[in-house]
Amino acid sequence: MNTDDRRQIALFRYGILAPLISGTYEKNQSIKEFFCNAAKKVYTNPRGEDTKVTASTLERWYYSYTRNSFDALMPQRRCDTGKSRKLDDDISEQITYLKQEYPRIPATLVHQKLMDNGTITKGEISLSTITRYINQLNAETKYTSNKDMRRYERAHINEVWCGDSSVGPYLKVDNKKKRVYIIALLDDASRYIIGIDAFYHDNYVNLMAVMKSAVMRHGKPKILNFDNGASYKNKQIDLLAARIGVILNYCAPYTPTSKAKIERWFRTLKDHWMAGLNMNDYKNIDELRCDLSRYVTQYNQTVHSSLNGLSPQDRFFNESHMIKRLTVEQIEQSFLLEYERRVSADNVVMINETEYEVDYRYSKQKITLRYSPDLSKIYVVDKKTDELTEIKILNKQENSITKRVKIKFTGGQD
Repeated sequence: MNTDDRRQIALFRYGILAPLISGTYEKNQSIKEFFCNAAKKVYTNPRGEDTKVTASTLERWYYSYTRNSFDALMPQRRCDTGKSRKLDDDISEQITYLKQEYPRIPATLVHQKLMDNGTITKGEISLSTITRYINQLNAETKYTSNKDMRRYERAHINEVWCGDSSVGPYLKVDNKKKRVYIIALLDDASRYIIGIDAFYHDNYVNLMAVMKSAVMRHGKPKILNFDNGASYKNKQIDLLAARIGVILNYCAPYTPTSKAKIERWFRTLKDHWMAGLNMNDYKNIDELRCDLSRYVTQYNQTVHSSLNGLSPQDRFFNESHMIKRLTVEQIEQSFLLEYERRVSADNVVMINETEYEVDYRYSKQKITLRYSPDLSKIYVVDKKTDELTEIKILNKQENSITKRVKIKFTGGQD
């Protein structure tokens, strides 16, 4: 079993335990009841099989996580079993979504769409099976073209953070215009801007930088609410969420109303801040960041119409007891990027076109690396113990005078 297989199984296990770890499960049930209820459910494992997990196994996973965090969920060997079903959760969810979006769509077209997008293959699931499921849906719910949209607000701070990015102004750099992107995180209950920054690129590395700053200053949320963009839905964000113990929630495609508060805030940002900018006043992006920070501070301290006479900052820190902070070491370890690289015969790996030297025992092997986005810290993950060993940039001049390690082969003794 390779490292990627072990990681996928660990993410699968974390997904089952996530409500308990993040504190979002029903408060009227005990931990034992949570394990019993979760054991009654059927889950789809990384191999695509439906499986059940016993309560005792769930309990063992949970206490392993509490002792040694996410890495403790990685198994040494596979131990899950399951059985196949005609309509698994993914197929059922896709059929339900199609009927919600297109109430008049016939079963024949649903069947064709599932084959076109690769969800099923021809002959795998019959049209009659799809038809029976749709008839069951029609009997349970009367579909209309209207969507059930209701205003909502979380009761406490740090329950949900909404994250999104928006195009910002252009900056003139070396006589060329460069587009700036603004990434922001907003607390649902208080409308407090938890974290924000401006970048030249809208990607998950910059998103993680904003999240890291927010977690350091304001603790961690229970749920992160994102859209389905590549910056927000990827392996690195999945691993980060599992390590700090939060749930990732993704809005349904083409439903901007699912994150209306952050969308509305970006509109306010454009109307009140961007509209009054003179881009000739800024020589670089750092000056723009300072101006953006001043505006956000002013916004956070201004009375909000929906907060009963409070500012977002006052509303947030009125519940400072809800802030759950992580240690500096936990934050630094959790926000490391993780990739696999193959080591060359002369003990070198490449990261962003830069050569780094690793221990000679890893020669010609595939290794797992964890490193900070700014490449200030780079570690090799031990395959057996998951311990981190820091590596440095290749120094050819130093290696020219370094004594090589010689391996001695000895015969057996009588």
